[in-house]
Amino acid sequence: MTTVTETTDAAASAALEAGDVETVRLVNGLSCELPASSPLAKLLKSQRTWTGPDAKQRLKILNAAKSVAIVGASPKPQRSSFFVGTYLQQSSGYRLYFVNPMETEILGQPAYASLADLPEVPDIVVVFRRGSDIPQVVDEVLASGAKTIWVQLGIWNQEAAYYGEEQGLTVVMDRCIKVEHARFHGGLHLLGFDTGQITARKTVR
Repeated sequence: MTTVTETTDAAASAALEAGDVETVRLVNGLSCELPASSPLAKLLKSQRTWTGPDAKQRLKILNAAKSVAIVGASPKPQRSSFFVGTYLQQSSGYRLYFVNPMETEILGQPAYASLADLPEVPDIVVVFRRGSDIPQVVDEVLASGAKTIWVQLGIWNQEAAYYGEEQGLTVVMDRCIKVEHARFHGGLHLLGFDTGQITARKTVR
């Protein structure tokens, strides 16, 4: 009589022999190969194991930057990229570039079709794209020569994050650059409440 365990083991062995395996990362940073269709592989893939720069490191990234490009920028006021662009334009002092192949102007500045079209290599590339698009954007950032990719709040693709880091990129993901800049430079209350101010009031030294 064949047991369920024996059947599962046989299926796993067949998957491994056929090459139908997937490398998944564990919480401790290690990785292992499992059959791609296995429940364990799906469970591990759904868990967040990647951790990005901590608060001090994010502050260092923001303070060191002189230029920022926003990929997926929109001229529509209801879009979060428009609000973030407005804040950075008015409060940050960064040289700001908007990247959107469907637009010619955003917030009174020229919009560029791609990162390759920018007049300089930006220090930070902020991304407003779907999670499934992030691997492609990582490749575009690498090709541009930029060193930091900052994926906005609510957008998550940890495989792309691991890949970007393996290629030498600094990766920030699922964090709003407006919120981070504002809380480090006085635009948010110390407890984290939004003050409603569009301009920074003090500078972190």
